Amino acid sequence: MFKRTILIILDACGVGELPDAGAYGDTGAATIPHVAEALGGLNMPHAQALGLGNIVPIKGINPVQNPRAAFGKMQEQSPGKDSTSGHWEIAGLVLKKPFPVYPHGFPDSLISEFEQRASVKIIGNIPASGTEIIEKLGPRHIKMGEIILYTSADSVFQLAAHEEIISVEKLYEICRIARKLLSGEHAVGRVIARPFTGRPGSFTRTVNRHDFSLEPPGDTVLNLLMRKNIPTIGIGKIPDLFADCGISCKVKAINNNEVMFKVIDEMKSLEYGLIFANLVDFDMLWGHRNDTASFGAGLEQFDRQLPELLDNLKNDDLLIITADHGCDPTLKYSTDHTREYVPLLAFHKNFRRGRNLGIRSTFADIAATLAENFAIEYTCPGTSFLKDLRD
Repeated sequence: MFKRTILIILDACGVGELPDAGAYGDTGAATIPHVAEALGGLNMPHAQALGLGNIVPIKGINPVQNPRAAFGKMQEQSPGKDSTSGHWEIAGLVLKKPFPVYPHGFPDSLISEFEQRASVKIIGNIPASGTEIIEKLGPRHIKMGEIILYTSADSVFQLAAHEEIISVEKLYEICRIARKLLSGEHAVGRVIARPFTGRPGSFTRTVNRHDFSLEPPGDTVLNLLMRKNIPTIGIGKIPDLFADCGISCKVKAINNNEVMFKVIDEMKSLEYGLIFANLVDFDMLWGHRNDTASFGAGLEQFDRQLPELLDNLKNDDLLIITADHGCDPTLKYSTDHTREYVPLLAFHKNFRRGRNLGIRSTFADIAATLAENFAIEYTCPGTSFLKDLRD
């Protein structure tokens, strides 16, 4: 048994279209391979040694004969391509129907009810880029005090407000009202507070973003671990995505570098349990903005941080690196998530040679592996690959 598992999600770092990608408008998507191709190759020697280039062809990251980690890729069974559904499936909860989306904005009756309950007025209510709609509607918001509402191809109800017009805590309170309202047929995956500052022409979104996720409709492996008094440390975006369910300790981190720092810091103190972290910048900053260069630079920065992470692993630790969906920044016709396979790397120090884990039929194989490792009863979907990690 591994006493600790460190599970790191490279948010939006898919490795190629799923068989049903066409139904989502994502034919040909391949986030990491396309980023590498667009930049003339990626320099990721540590991820290469683990076996990242053994999963799919990636320019600059060649396959190695004896990878240090077990490697493979995973297929999402839940419909959609949302961060919430992706993380829930990683934790063992597979959705049968997708979260609702609103390509034409939210219905007038819902907006009227929300305005009445929250005592606010709404402007916007369209699918939009967050930075673009703030630049467009920010001046009116400052003048009139109306809150900016927008959505996207994801199941999100996003509320933007200038911190000098509506305080961060007040915006959070308004988002909680929205979260309670958005249930049943309108149970969106996330209500997101998007505070910003600045003046017209130079607005900036702040680090005070907060996601108010729907509570998982059933148990995940996180709940099962907690019931056995096994610590579950959620770093960065993780607690928000699970609405704090199954998280015994929340660790705030606002960007990739801070997440990695906090992961290593927790590894120095936690003796037993799960450290679950999300590197959000690939999605939030670069994927949705079609910023291919920064996306590639972020991957290379993560690679430079890998040695310290690996050095802090003990002999009875397991490291799993994966993703939750794609967000191919090279697809200039879209800034949305993409329906893709996600990479799977599993490493421990006693490996002499990594094994090919193949194509896993569901993200929930990670949850099944965690359950078997920590010897907890598990009846959720997924097939453990723990036996493939024993050398």
